[in-house]
Amino acid sequence: MEQINKIKYLEIIFDSKLLFREHINYMEEKCVELIFALSRSTKVTWGLGHDSLKTIYTGGILPLMLYGVPVWKNVLNKSCYKAKIKRIQRHINLTNAKAYRTVSNEALCVINGIMPIHIIVDEIGRLYEITQGKGTQYDRDMELENWTHPATHIKTIEGEKKAFILFKLIQTVARVT
Repeated sequence: MEQINKIKYLEIIFDSKLLFREHINYMEEKCVELIFALSRSTKVTWGLGHDSLKTIYTGGILPLMLYGVPVWKNVLNKSCYKAKIKRIQRHINLTNAKAYRTVSNEALCVINGIMPIHIIVDEIGRLYEITQGKGTQYDRDMELENWTHPATHIKTIEGEKKAFILFKLIQTVARVT
């Protein structure tokens, strides 16, 4: 009987030592192939615009990169795998920003309005652990336009509790500002 060193199950490649090296390489190959195809249709003065490229990234390339993150997220503790993931994001960021290759990856993320990939992977992993009951409380800073106004969660109550609710509303608004 022949022994195999890797198996592909639900589009995740497992190797015999659960290092996910083959999966990361496969994912990098597929993403770079897509990014270079996009690069041919995007140049500095013509081609797809910033918004179109960002939509393609968030709708096509990012899901391809993040598929199965709860399974392989611990691989990113090794710097070589983290560098591969960052390299993929850097390629699309350079294409999207139409910037010189000397611009840092962090600056490209800011220019494009995209969160760094290793942070996204960590967030997805922690969120999965919380949904499985294994993690702790999870909060993420939100942009100001996504905040919900505290008054939308308050129902008007007649009587003694009205003053207490008003007090809680003022406390909440004071914390937000």
